[in-house]
Order: sequence, then C-alpha cells, then structure tokens
Amino acid sequence: MGKKIAIITGASSGIGREFVKQLDRCTKTLDEVWVIARREERLLALQDEVKNLSLKVLPLDVCKESDSCFLEELLKSESPSVRLFVNAAGIGKAGRFDELTRDEVSYIVELNDLAMVSLTRMILPFMSKKSNILLLASASAFTPQKEFAVYAASKAFVLNFARALHAEVKEKGIIVTAVCPGPVDTEFLEISNGGKKQKPLKRLVTVRPRPVVEKALRDAKKGKEISIYGLPMNVVFIAAKLLPHRLFL
Repeated sequence: MGKKIAIITGASSGIGREFVKQLDRCTKTLDEVWVIARREERLLALQDEVKNLSLKVLPLDVCKESDSCFLEELLKSESPSVRLFVNAAGIGKAGRFDELTRDEVSYIVELNDLAMVSLTRMILPFMSKKSNILLLASASAFTPQKEFAVYAASKAFVLNFARALHAEVKEKGIIVTAVCPGPVDTEFLEISNGGKKQKPLKRLVTVRPRPVVEKALRDAKKGKEISIYGLPMNVVFIAAKLLPHRLFL
C-alpha cells in the first residue's frame, strides 16, 4: 500500500465539506485527502481554505460510469492505503410520490444507494486494519415517511447495508458507521424541500453540521455502527423500535 489517504464524496458542500474541515483541524496522519463532487469550483475553494491537509480535487459525478471507472483506475495506479472513506454524496426530494417525476425518484435511489454501494465495493480492497467507513444515512431511515417516501427508503437501505457490512468487516479491523442525523442546516434542506419554508417542528430540531460531524468521527473511533447526534433524534430512534410505524405515518 502507498500513501495514507481519506476519500470524501459530496465534499463540495454540507456535511461532506464539514468532514474535510474537521480533518483539517484534527488529523496529522493523512498524506492526502481525495475530495469528490461535481462542482469543481467548490472543491477548489475548499482547497484554499484548508491549512493542514493536502487535497486531491476530483470533480467527478459518482453516478456516471466513466467517472466511476476513472476513480477505479486511479486507485489501482496509486494503490493508496485508504484510512477513511466518507460517503456524504446524497440527494432528497420532498413531496408525494405521484407528484415526483420518474427521473427524480430514480436519481435519489441511484445516488443514495447504487453509487454508494459501488464506491464502497471499489474502495474496500484498499482498506485495512484501523480503517473507517462512514456512510451518511439519516434519521429518516428509522421509519417510513409520508411525502418523503423515496428518500426515507433510500436511507433505510444505507443504514441496513452499513450495519451488515460492519458485521462482515469488523474482524478485519475495519469499522463501518452509519451516520444518522436529523435535519442539518445545509443547502440540502432547501433543495430537498423545493425552496419552501421548513415546518416549525423541523426548524426546532435543525442543527449545525459541525457537531454532527464531530460526533460521527468520535463514534467511528469508538467502533460504533451507528452515530446519532442529539437527544431528539435518539428519542426518535428508540420510539421507532417501540411504536408501530403507522403512528409516525
């Protein structure tokens, strides 16, 4: 294995960007961080912000086969030791299922699930003992959600996949953690909600990305399979186990 690296998708904004900033503050063990997103200008701006990390800017669309093949060839040619893989690329769209277009619902599943699984499978052979995989799920994964049906289902897939993979690779010393935040104050909220105002309850439990990422990194270091930030989302997690899902619906 070559240099020690981290790979972060969705690094141009929101939680993915915050992961890069957190690593810049706290890590001294990485030789390079590969930051992946479609918006190259955002990645280049991020490169100017970090002080302690060496970033490799990769303006890729993880849903495109050509871009996925490029990343795979890059991994094979450089043969790095991937110490951390964060899959933060994701998208959601609120609204009734029958009001969303076929392209909209297909893209949610393609990005949140298919691309995530493909990337994880691609990167896993370059990971070894004391490596971490953090997959961004959501508190939406805990129960079905009316008018957020596809997104919630896609994140339930992420959560269950992460927990199963954690059990499979733990014996190799690789820890997989599903990160399950509630509403986070990022541009994702505005995009997923179509620019509409948030409901009062959602605004009440919305948090900043920094503490979510800080806790996710701590939980990953402790070997936890799920990271949930904040009392309200932990209550939802427990309630979803005890109460019929029809009550949430």
